[in-house]
Amino acid sequence: MSPAAFHILIPARLGSTRLPRKPLADIGGAPMVVRVAQRALASQALSVTVAADDPAIVQACQRHGIAALLTRPDHASGSDRLAEACALLGWPDEALVVNLQGDEPLMAPELLQAVAQQLQQHPDCVMSTAAHPLHNAADFLNPNVVKVVLDAHGRALYFSRAPIPHWRDRPAAPTADPACAQQPPPLRHIGVYGYRVGFLRRFPLLPAAPLEQCEALEQLRVLWHGERIAVHVTQQAPGPGVDTPADLERVRALWDAASPAPL
Repeated sequence: MSPAAFHILIPARLGSTRLPRKPLADIGGAPMVVRVAQRALASQALSVTVAADDPAIVQACQRHGIAALLTRPDHASGSDRLAEACALLGWPDEALVVNLQGDEPLMAPELLQAVAQQLQQHPDCVMSTAAHPLHNAADFLNPNVVKVVLDAHGRALYFSRAPIPHWRDRPAAPTADPACAQQPPPLRHIGVYGYRVGFLRRFPLLPAAPLEQCEALEQLRVLWHGERIAVHVTQQAPGPGVDTPADLERVRALWDAASPAPL
């Protein structure tokens, strides 16, 4: 199969309770959202566009030669913002778009390409995403680390904050390493998504699912309504994202320590 032709959209929201004006935070002399877009440009995507909720983000992108458009500030989720961006850009329903969060400046371009390729290879799926094996018990038991289980064809069966799957006959003790004790190892979900534009347009119109509300995981709405999500499994965990001031300092240190710099 030929390489996937895809676009990348980067939703960026200026307001953040834990890190105010997060998209504009400096990383190596440029705003974080610009660094994210620069990583995306290395993925061989047809286009990379920042979908912003504030003119300050658009202006910052334009100063660095990054395509950006202004979307409504009142969207309930990033998916709604992406749907508006697709409409503004006039993309057809069959187009593929990868959603890269604006706080992932260390995301590997190869992973973005692989997520798009996974969707192209699964015409029965409306979405794709990624996962990697978990290698320690602390992450397996951590509710902030989302886990996913797959079917025989690499499609998601369920996402959960709970430690899944559970091995009934060989339960892992809290201090044990489940990835060493159990085969296959559990999988950690990576929050990057590929969409068919036609589905992205109708996704915000789907009623929220009880499981989605229970787990606070938006992707469960897709499974609840009978749609399928293809999952690319990589052995390499992605670089850390930025949610808090401590995360920002960590990413800045990793960026500055990189030789050569990531971009």
